[in-house]
Amino acid sequence: MKQIKSLFLLFLMTFSLIGLAACGDDESSSEQEQTDDPRQEEHAAEEDSQTEKEADFPVTLTDDSGTEMTIEKKPERIVSVIPSSTEIAFALGLGDQIVGVSDHDNYPEEVKNIEKIGGLELNFEKIVSLEPDLVLANTANGEAIQQMRDLGLNVLVLGAQNLEGTFENILLTGKATGTSEKAEEVVNQMKAERDEVINLVSEIPEEERKTVWIEVGQDLFSVGSGTFLNELVELAGGKNIMDDQEGWPQVSEEEVLERNPEVILLTYGNYMEGDPVEAVKNRENWQSVTAVQEGQIYSLDGDMVTRPGPRITQGLQEIARSLYPEKFNQ
Repeated sequence: MKQIKSLFLLFLMTFSLIGLAACGDDESSSEQEQTDDPRQEEHAAEEDSQTEKEADFPVTLTDDSGTEMTIEKKPERIVSVIPSSTEIAFALGLGDQIVGVSDHDNYPEEVKNIEKIGGLELNFEKIVSLEPDLVLANTANGEAIQQMRDLGLNVLVLGAQNLEGTFENILLTGKATGTSEKAEEVVNQMKAERDEVINLVSEIPEEERKTVWIEVGQDLFSVGSGTFLNELVELAGGKNIMDDQEGWPQVSEEEVLERNPEVILLTYGNYMEGDPVEAVKNRENWQSVTAVQEGQIYSLDGDMVTRPGPRITQGLQEIARSLYPEKFNQ
C-alpha cells in the first residue's frame, strides 16, 4: 500500500547485394567495387546520418518549464529522473546513452541494469557524479528542477497534460537529442493507434456510451476532467462518472454507488498483492452496482495509462477494448 501511495504521488506531481565482376580498366573496376560493396554503402549511409545529426547542433529550444536552453552537441550521457521521460528516450533509440534513471523506472527491462538516482527525492550527488550532458525531467519534479540547474546541469523539462502534449514532448525530446526523424516515426504510430480507436467507437450513440468509474487507489481516489485518464476514457467512447470534478478527487463510497457505473477500471493492480478485480467484486456495499453485477471490472496496466509517453495510446486501446470488446473482435 505504501508503494501504491508513493506511485500515486508520482502520478500527481505528478517506443545483400553481391558485388558484380567489373569489366574494363583498373580504375573502373575500383569504382565498381566501391559502389557495389553493400558494407561500404551501409558505412557511408551511417556516416552521412551521423554527420546530419551533428549538423543539427547546437540547437536552441524552449521546454515546458518555459526555459530557453541551448544544447551544444548531441547528448552522449543522459539521466532521466522520471519514468515517462525514460520511456520516451528508449522509444527514440537512446537506451545506450541513458546512464541514470529513477527508482520508479520499470520499463523497458533494460532500466533494471541502469544506475538509480532516487525516487520522489532525487540524489543530486549521484546525478552529478554520472556526468550527464542532458537531464530529462518533468514539471512534476517541482523544485528539484531548479536545484539541478543550479548545479550546472542541462535540464530538459517535459510536462504534457494531454495526448497532444505527449506528442509534442516526444518531438521536443527528439529535437534535443538529435533523433527528430525517429520521434516523428513514434508520434505517427501513436496517432494511428489513437485514430483506430476513435474510428471504432465513432458510431456508438451518445446515449449508449458506457459510464465508467476509474479507481486509481483503493481508498477511492479517482480522476476528473483535465487528466489523461479522463481524456483516454472519452476517446475510447466512455463517460467518466467523475468528469464534473477536476484533477484527482477522493470521493465517498456513497457517491460512487449513487452514480452506479456500468464499467469499473482499476489502475493499481500491478502494484498490489492479490487480485484487484476480486477485491472490488467482494465489496459488501457494491453488490448492487451494475459493473459488479455484470462482471465489467477490469484491471489496467497502470503505468501504460498514466505515463505521458509512447505507450499511452496502447493504454487507450486497452481501455477501449475493456469498454467495447466486440469492436475489437470483428
